[in-house]
Amino acid sequence: MNPGSHRAPLTPARSGVPEHGRVPKYYLVKARLEELLAELGPGGRLPTEAALAERYGVARATLRLALRDLLLEGRLRRQGRGTVVAGAKIEQPLSLASYTEGVTRQGLRPGRTLVALDRLAADPALAERLAIAPGEPLWHLERVLHADEERVGLESSYLPVARVPDLDRAFDPTGSLYAHLRGHGIHLAGAEERIETVLATPREALLIGTPPALPMLLLHRRSRDAAGRPLELVRSLYRGDRFSFTLDLTAGADD
Repeated sequence: MNPGSHRAPLTPARSGVPEHGRVPKYYLVKARLEELLAELGPGGRLPTEAALAERYGVARATLRLALRDLLLEGRLRRQGRGTVVAGAKIEQPLSLASYTEGVTRQGLRPGRTLVALDRLAADPALAERLAIAPGEPLWHLERVLHADEERVGLESSYLPVARVPDLDRAFDPTGSLYAHLRGHGIHLAGAEERIETVLATPREALLIGTPPALPMLLLHRRSRDAAGRPLELVRSLYRGDRFSFTLDLTAGADD
């Protein structure tokens, strides 16, 4: 007989409960808090830590562990000196669409604050990735990203000056870079993109307005024009508690 044939049929994984059945106290408090979040709804303000600890009969240290998890998951957010229920995460498609297009599709108002627009000489690594000679001039554009006036990310772009020589004069840094490029007859035709999770540096956390311990989603992109030439290198840092990314997958012919 197959040794596993007498086992009970597999069932969907129990949410957060390990096989031995022992659940940390903070996780039980988290489950109770999730019920409270559903009652309050987006924008609802939580009671104070002292009131919540008394309500659930736990130490404040235990309560803070539960709150920390919900903050990191994007279920809660800090507002002033209090904590409120967060709305749904912003879904950004993994496509050639700009940040503006992705945020606008969700009914939110995109915005950007200029940090820097500098002209610099391409170092060997940047030059290789952009298929230009070392020392050729590049634009470095760095901006804080907003959604409905909330700071949600930081974007850093490198483009050859020869491709967009008037970027410092004709471009509105609060608007879409891709729209500006299209207006100058430059169209993106493809890109390579890589995603990883990181922690923000102290500088990045200060610019985005988040604690350094908050997980971030980091996207590296190299965009190409219709001729296949590299046009832009982008490093985009998004708040992990506010963003998720979607990708439409299609089965191949042999699947």
